[in-house]
Amino acid sequence: MSLADDINNLSLKNIGVWPVPIKIGAMLLLFVVLLLAGYWFVWKDQLATLDQARQQEQKLRAEFLDKKAQSVNLDLYRQQVKEIEQAFGALVRQLPNKSEMDALLTDINQAGLGRGLEFELFKPAPQETVKDFYAELPITIRVSGSYHDLGRFASDVAQLPRIVTLNNISIAPGPSGNLIMDATAMTYRYLDEEEIAKMKKPAKGAGGKK
Repeated sequence: MSLADDINNLSLKNIGVWPVPIKIGAMLLLFVVLLLAGYWFVWKDQLATLDQARQQEQKLRAEFLDKKAQSVNLDLYRQQVKEIEQAFGALVRQLPNKSEMDALLTDINQAGLGRGLEFELFKPAPQETVKDFYAELPITIRVSGSYHDLGRFASDVAQLPRIVTLNNISIAPGPSGNLIMDATAMTYRYLDEEEIAKMKKPAKGAGGKK
C-alpha cells in the first residue's frame, strides 16, 4: 500500500494506529498551527507592546543622557548666563534715561564743534520710536569740514559713553572747498518702569462696546 493510500484511509478515530511518518507530520503541522494561532491571538499584541516599550526605553535613555550632560555642565551654564546678564546690564547702562537725553544731544553737538565742524542742520525727530524696553530717536545732521575732521567726529561719536550710531552717511563736496556730510545719528534710551507698564497696559476700551 502506498503512502497516498495510507493518507486516504486515515481516520481521527484511530490516530493511534497511524503510520509513524504520518504521525510525525501531523504533529509538526499541529505545532505550526498552534504557533501561528498563538502569534495571531496572543503574541502579536504583546510583541507590539514590547516594541513600544523598547522605543520608550531608548527615548528615556536619551533624555537621561541629555539631562546628565546638562547637570555635568550646569555650573558652566550658570556662569554663561551670569556673563550674559552682566553684558546685557552693561549695554543697558549705556542707554540714557529720559532725563539724560538732552545731555546726550549736547554731547553729539559738542563732538562736532570740538573738531571744528560747522553744523548746518541738527534736527531731532519730532517723536521717538518705542521698542520693547528702549526708544530710538533719530537726529538728522549736516556738518561741513575737512575729510579728517569728519572722520574724527565719527570716531568721537562712536566713543561716547552712550550708544549712538551714525547711519545713512553721505559725503559730498561743499561750495567752499570743504566736505559736507549728511547722516542720521540714531540715539537710544531705555524706558522707565512707568513707560513700560503704560506700554503693556491694554488700550482703554479695547474690545469694549462702542
